[in-house]
Amino acid sequence: SDVGPQKDRVVTEEEWLQKWELGNIGFHKEQVHPLLQKHLDLLLNGRSGLRIFFPLCGKAVEMKWLADMGHNVVGVEVSEQALKEFFSEHSLPYCEEPVPEISGGKLFQSTSGNISLYCCSIYDLSSTIVGKFDGVWDRGALVAVNPCDRQRYVSLMINLMEKNSSYLLVTVSYDPNKHKGPPFYVPESEVQSLFG
Repeated sequence: SDVGPQKDRVVTEEEWLQKWELGNIGFHKEQVHPLLQKHLDLLLNGRSGLRIFFPLCGKAVEMKWLADMGHNVVGVEVSEQALKEFFSEHSLPYCEEPVPEISGGKLFQSTSGNISLYCCSIYDLSSTIVGKFDGVWDRGALVAVNPCDRQRYVSLMINLMEKNSSYLLVTVSYDPNKHKGPPFYVPESEVQSLFG
């Protein structure tokens, strides 16, 4: 359970973009995640029409799944390719516009208006730009964030959450001495200390 070998590992934005360009996206799943299906009631808590945030969203199929249920989905992803593939693979018309507050940032929004995907670094976002959320589905974000950036990431997530929001987090458990990540090993004790 010693995360020593991964502590200083850094994956650059360019490396993530290259993964998408080369199709090296084993983290992408074609089906709705079984843990989201199983724990959906925890995320929704009997509420409808929620604003749900997908950090480092890629082209997650769960975004359309939740939007089809009547929720508003907002995601952020550094790869424009991933966002365009999301819309094309679901045959969803969208428009693209710049985000004035973010240098080089773009917003891809479904014409139905219920899916808004930001193309930028997650650290360029703030609640003044994207608002606050009733729920967060973190399937591969915390475990993809560089270990040195975890505190910054969690602080942003907490800032983006409404008072009574729900946060569903999926991590992976393995021996960090045998795999350099990502996904990175985030032990439960660290999850507890990060989120408080």
